[in-house]
Amino acid sequence: MNPIEVVIKFDQYLHKNSMHFEAIVIGGAALSILGIITRQTQDVDVLDPEIPNNILEAAKLFATLEGISETSLKENWLNHGPESLRKYLRPNWRMRLQPLFQGSAITFTTLGRVDLIGTKILAYCDRGTDLKDCIDLKPSREEILEILPWVEQYDLNPDWPKYVRGQVEELASRLNYVL
Repeated sequence: MNPIEVVIKFDQYLHKNSMHFEAIVIGGAALSILGIITRQTQDVDVLDPEIPNNILEAAKLFATLEGISETSLKENWLNHGPESLRKYLRPNWRMRLQPLFQGSAITFTTLGRVDLIGTKILAYCDRGTDLKDCIDLKPSREEILEILPWVEQYDLNPDWPKYVRGQVEELASRLNYVL
């Protein structure tokens, strides 16, 4: 799905139904809306707040009206999968939020750049599938060094920091610099 097209249509749908939704969005949808990546994404990940039931139901109905399929919308395309990440974010992360989308019924913000880079590096280290997104973010050496301690402390496994360091060094080499 093309996140910006879906969000624009969903905004119109919510507006028509006299509904409003404000949220912090991260992941591939945020990167796509920011113009950082061009790939299709599977969902819109809401970090905060927990999505109200009426909005979840509206999103499901919207997906049905748009035609649920593997290439379009899944029933749970709007989800709060990453909400547990909130408690691990760096202090004062809310003060660094940046605008993402403003419609008639939807207002989306996203994490500040370094925090967003951190969540993508964390996803890359955790799932091993987000390297391209990390490269497309084009983090500077300084940005990586700023967020690295946060990513290293995320997991309590004693081997985690060393693993993260190796993954981040791979990212840095793909960006043509050394940490």
